[in-house]
Amino acid sequence: MNRFVFVCLFLSIAGATMDAQTLNVTEHILKNGLKIILQEDHTVPSVCYYTFFKAGGRTERPGITGISHLFEHMMFNGSAKYAPMMFDRIIESGGGYSNGSTWNDFTNYWEEFNPDILETILDMEADRMRALRVDAANLEQERGIVMEERRLSVDNNVTAKMYEELYAAAFVASMYHFPVIGWMKDIENITLDDAKKYYRTFYAPNNAVVIITGDFNSDRVMELMEKKFGDIPSQEPPQRVIDAEPPQEGEKRVELHKVAELPAVAIAYKGAAATDSDFYALDLLATILSRGESSRLYRTLIYEKQLVADVSASNDEFIDPGLFIIYAQMRPGKTTSEAEKEIYSIIADIQQNGVSETELQKAKNAVQADYVRRLETNQGRGFLLGFYEVVHGDYHVMFDVLNSYNAVTRADVQRVAKKYLTDRNRTVVTLFPEKPEETAATH
Repeated sequence: MNRFVFVCLFLSIAGATMDAQTLNVTEHILKNGLKIILQEDHTVPSVCYYTFFKAGGRTERPGITGISHLFEHMMFNGSAKYAPMMFDRIIESGGGYSNGSTWNDFTNYWEEFNPDILETILDMEADRMRALRVDAANLEQERGIVMEERRLSVDNNVTAKMYEELYAAAFVASMYHFPVIGWMKDIENITLDDAKKYYRTFYAPNNAVVIITGDFNSDRVMELMEKKFGDIPSQEPPQRVIDAEPPQEGEKRVELHKVAELPAVAIAYKGAAATDSDFYALDLLATILSRGESSRLYRTLIYEKQLVADVSASNDEFIDPGLFIIYAQMRPGKTTSEAEKEIYSIIADIQQNGVSETELQKAKNAVQADYVRRLETNQGRGFLLGFYEVVHGDYHVMFDVLNSYNAVTRADVQRVAKKYLTDRNRTVVTLFPEKPEETAATH
């Protein structure tokens, strides 16, 4: 067994507390505000490099929604020293790969590669942080790609469209109202000036966190980081995002009419922020409801009642309060009303009678296993370090996360079910399937 995995697994099973020293994690901050987190581990001859920019759907505004995701594409298209496509070619020739993703609370970029090209990677990363090619050609090329991505992944994807409608209806003032991919009209109309301003503000070193995990020498890496990143100027910090979402005072319902085979329903409740202690109980509740064939929703809706073909529950882990979501797709001949009735009955039973110790322990075991698996790889550890630093405000939180889950009691799960999963706090999107000819007739 991999030494690092064995240590982490032993710690989690034994209930010991992990810390930065145990996992060989160090942090550094350059004079320009760039935070660097290093996790040196020589078990595998590989290095993973992450950059987390505190830029995502949450940091946008009407008129430029989707600009963070647009930059995810533009960031691979050349900088002052490196021509378009060179970034990927250099990484792939060194036995590595790269990618990026945009979330509500951040955008991240990562590469995994052989240690012998680490200095080259640092040079490329510094150059695109300092002098990305933000010009009309790059913008227009990626604008077209993102618009097509939106058509395929949202407009022509029934489930994704349901979730977009769910967030847009549930949130009034929260920035989570907007889709991360952006509204189509905004994507069409983002200007070059918009892009330059956004890059200057949100891609500055003082708005970023770099995480490097794997086979390297920390002292040597810090020498290189100072050399390559130290002279990138910091910028005026972005304006603080205010969570102005008011309390929900009644159920909201949305009907979505799309070409589809079967009806479906998505039910959302306003949840808790990642830093709220209630988050852990809500997360375990979602696991109890839908993880595995013995879970409450699966057992009742799929096995016993045979109402749905698919059912799931999830709990957002966001900076500001997100959503607790239950999704169900019907079987032929079954209705969403039948599914809703059973779902609300299951929730009411938990609110009145709680969950069993067996259910709670099974959920804790599942969460723990997922967490330990993330620690097995350089990429998994790099993501966790960046995620907890940005979303929870401090990467040290990740060292105590298992204790936070283990501290949740049956009474906590029952309490959060009563507190959050209420009728007035609920938003429901119902899919009404249409045939292609019916849709055509309405346009």
